[in-house]
Amino acid sequence: MNYRLNVFKKASLCRNFELSTSDHINSGKIYVPTYVSTGQEFISSSLSIISKTKKIKPLLFGQHRCHSIYLSFGGKIDYLIDELLGRDTGINKGFSGSASVGNSKINMYGHDGLMGSNGPIGVGACFASKKPTIIFLGDAAVEEDYVLGAMGWASKKKLPLIFVIEDNNFSIATEKAVRRNWEIKDIAKSFKIKAFDIKDCPLEIKYKSKYFFKQPILLNIFTNRINEHRGGESLKKNKYDRYLIEMKKIGKKATIIDQKFKKLIEKLWQKRLEKR
Repeated sequence: MNYRLNVFKKASLCRNFELSTSDHINSGKIYVPTYVSTGQEFISSSLSIISKTKKIKPLLFGQHRCHSIYLSFGGKIDYLIDELLGRDTGINKGFSGSASVGNSKINMYGHDGLMGSNGPIGVGACFASKKPTIIFLGDAAVEEDYVLGAMGWASKKKLPLIFVIEDNNFSIATEKAVRRNWEIKDIAKSFKIKAFDIKDCPLEIKYKSKYFFKQPILLNIFTNRINEHRGGESLKKNKYDRYLIEMKKIGKKATIIDQKFKKLIEKLWQKRLEKR
């Protein structure tokens, strides 16, 4: 239960941050293109707790939906708020906005905007440094040929990395069934990479952690993106919400944690918005 509760704390921080972010997008306070990770928080939250337990500080390569990665692995909240507001006090001095957040203090390296390019870049960094590495990709990003080439190289060199596919089934608004007739787990296995299809349940992710950072592994994690591709509007699809599932399982403690982070995030946003 301690693991599940610790993951929920991280996810609650991320969820409440993204809910506030969506509100401020809709009110016009955030005007840069913004990609929230509402609904997908338990992936990075679980991986951060597992990494901490293993006493590993991995290199992190995320894409445009990266707020939860940054927050889960210890990034400062107020710096991210300022980044979204386009201020020079932001984590990347207002230049990255939402899509390319990076922070060397937590070993997180920002995305350059080319879909899936963090795949080969992350593989190259892992190959050069031999450091444990986590590469976060979407189910659309793995359709890029250079991502597949990078997987083949990672397999050949037996690199200590995890390919994490945040499989929300959408490329903007186009479902996988429209785009392709294959699954990334099968492609990874053809490269002799250990690969699994799992849900975004913290326990399912933990069960696979025995394979982490020994050789390449691919986790295709089915998750639910609650918001539209860009912006604060809700995606009008009737799907599950992992956050509500975990709240129900954990019980009263989860409600207390949720309220705590809701108040904290609201206070931080108010403080940063008042600052000129």
